[in-house]
Amino acid sequence: MAKGSLVHRVPTREKAVAFTFDDGPHPVFTEQILEIFRKANGKATFCMIGQEIDKFADIAAKVHAAGHELANHTYSHPDLTALTLEEARTEIRLGDERIRLVTGKPVSSFRPPYFAANDDILSLAAELGYRSIGCVNGEAKDWEQPQPGVDYILDHTRATVGNGSIFLFHDGYGDRAQTVEAVRVLVEELAADGYRLLTVSELFALSDPT
Repeated sequence: MAKGSLVHRVPTREKAVAFTFDDGPHPVFTEQILEIFRKANGKATFCMIGQEIDKFADIAAKVHAAGHELANHTYSHPDLTALTLEEARTEIRLGDERIRLVTGKPVSSFRPPYFAANDDILSLAAELGYRSIGCVNGEAKDWEQPQPGVDYILDHTRATVGNGSIFLFHDGYGDRAQTVEAVRVLVEELAADGYRLLTVSELFALSDPT
């Protein structure tokens, strides 16, 4: 499981998964997701955009205070493969700085916007100390506007559930009401089935490649 690659699933024998949320923080939808995980006593990873942290630093601080992980989703959400490497480095660095202002500690997880990442970008992220994370449920397409429907998101995520699954959802940029409802259902189902809801870093700590 090389650092210089997108990791979609962490090899583990434990019933554990990681929910991740891109493009926040958002004053409405992030708050709703925090409440879902509070009730389930679970944790999640929020892949935040630096510009959105600038707007809603109080929400980012609330996410951190609740024990969730803040991951880097760049400063302004560009296609990194369309930039020079130095421009890409700046985007990642600025995103990192905004998160450190909230958490006061290093950031370990990174998701490239649009999953646009070639070998150069993945190597750069690894050089900067990041694990680059993908997802198993890309076909759920919850990022689309209008959204594809709660049942669509559910069906295309349920099919990918397994030990070590990393799920992708969105809490920013647009109406995410369907995402919130789908996540509410999934969290209840997975918790009832004995899955632990962990941050990405917690999930990597359980890695067992044998």
